[in-house]
Amino acid sequence: MFVRGIFSGDVIMDKLWIYLSLLSALSLATSDALVKKVLDAKNEYIVAWLRLLFCLPVLSISLFFIKMPVLDATFFIAFVIALPLEILSIILYIKALRLSPLSLTLPFLSLTPVFLIAFSYLILDEPITIQGAMGIVFISSGGYVLNVHTLKKGILEPFRAITREKGSIYMIGVAFIYSFTSSLGKIAVVHSSPLFFGATYFIAVTLLITPLIFRYSRDNPLRLSVVYKLQACITKKIWVVIALAGVAYSFMIISHMFAISIANVAYMIAIKRTSLLIGVAFGYLFFHEKRIGQRLGGAFMMFTGFVLILTSG
Repeated sequence: MFVRGIFSGDVIMDKLWIYLSLLSALSLATSDALVKKVLDAKNEYIVAWLRLLFCLPVLSISLFFIKMPVLDATFFIAFVIALPLEILSIILYIKALRLSPLSLTLPFLSLTPVFLIAFSYLILDEPITIQGAMGIVFISSGGYVLNVHTLKKGILEPFRAITREKGSIYMIGVAFIYSFTSSLGKIAVVHSSPLFFGATYFIAVTLLITPLIFRYSRDNPLRLSVVYKLQACITKKIWVVIALAGVAYSFMIISHMFAISIANVAYMIAIKRTSLLIGVAFGYLFFHEKRIGQRLGGAFMMFTGFVLILTSG
């Protein structure tokens, strides 16, 4: 009877957002690991652009299976404000993946709720609950644990180590930006539809980021043809890896948009942030990153704090 209840249609539909959130988490962690595998100092912008490019076919095809929603001013305002922030976060995200270990950078995405609480208090005058304060302590402690191996240099050394790790700094910036874009994305989805917003938004992001990619790439691509530039940075073997990363990224986008449309955004993102733990595990399995026990402990503490904050009422 218990098993039958777990797999009944009503229960599955009621918990659908959880399954979609977990799929989004797994897809994101997989895409990040694949991107990390092919990143180097000369191709970070190209790889970021190609991941977006390879996710567009799946997103574009999905538009043929939905009805065009009625769009209002609120949708366009949220859409336009979020675009430049999304582009900046993508660039910082890719830089973080290239510069530092997955197990050290990804856990800092859990800082997003800290920024959200701060902005909510300043803008909406919402007080911080005791549980929310506990969550902040867990997140701060998790960041400390990530660098606890430096403790022998002094009690404040783990915090100083964070400031010396450029990848961590970039990922903290990404978390800060996500505190805006997650809310804007929810508004845009509510005023359109999950697939429509997910597809059109990332098509727009790809179009707008293209000139920036070829402007700021390290090899000065303005003097080179696009084809030559790509051939210089990307081998045939790497093409396959990036294509898979793009497909996984498209699955993340679609599952994210559907989950956020039927669930409380706070609970949905809390489940999605299991990608942090998956990313730490991938860092150990595929890149043989060191101090995995320490970093997994730090990641788990930060994730626990994330959940405490998001469920603090």
